[in-house]
Amino acid sequence: MSTFTDITIERSGNVATIAIQRPPHNFFDMSLIKQIATALEGFDSEIDIRAIVLASEGKSFCAGANFGDGSALDKQGNRPGESTLNSSGHLYQEAVRIFRAKKPIVAAVQGPAIGGGLGLAVACDFRIAAPEARFSANFTRLGFHPGFGLTYTLPRLIGVQQASKMFYTSRRLTGEEALAIGLADEVVPLADVRKRAQEFAAEIAENAPLAVQATRATVRAGLADKVKEQTDHELSLQQNLRAAEDFKEGVKAYAERRKPNFTGR
Repeated sequence: MSTFTDITIERSGNVATIAIQRPPHNFFDMSLIKQIATALEGFDSEIDIRAIVLASEGKSFCAGANFGDGSALDKQGNRPGESTLNSSGHLYQEAVRIFRAKKPIVAAVQGPAIGGGLGLAVACDFRIAAPEARFSANFTRLGFHPGFGLTYTLPRLIGVQQASKMFYTSRRLTGEEALAIGLADEVVPLADVRKRAQEFAAEIAENAPLAVQATRATVRAGLADKVKEQTDHELSLQQNLRAAEDFKEGVKAYAERRKPNFTGR
């Protein structure tokens, strides 16, 4: 398997653990998502690996994209040297590779899974969370459009009404609140999150691997293709909203930990 710079790989029996190594908040970019996708594709060809845990080191599971304080964004809402199409478009291409992975993935969510970080958690089959976990689709709070396929995957997981509530309010759900609506599958003490996720994955791995993979393929039939279609749509709207004044205000307010003053421009 490739040499990775931002993730580590561990194997125990029939379970592999991918751990994101960008503490404390594990902000993502195309490189990180590409490494995760490449690791998952590698496990597809390892007959002894039957289930995978996706975890992370630090305070957050994945706090989404790092926009800084907004001061460096240009008129199109890009960071220096960044093209929206090249950055987000390619990132979403890598994200679709994650959805095409063949083996079950259990996310160990010990802290915030925010924005695209929520998208990464929802790309997994299951989520084991701590009470301290925070799940938020905070895009509209930033003056932005949801991405990472969440406009398809989140309603599919928790229903249109609950997903709409998360999208429109940008509220943060605790681990227990996420459990109540089916966003989390289990809530365990913080110190036990990764261990419990590995136990859950091992329970899956006890079953006939070809049968599990065939069943998963049936349950998730067409999912990756739909995510590809949805991320194309999301990206076009994100490109438009990046140039709005509200986006810069949302990013600035988020960095300054204050209520944004949106103008609708």
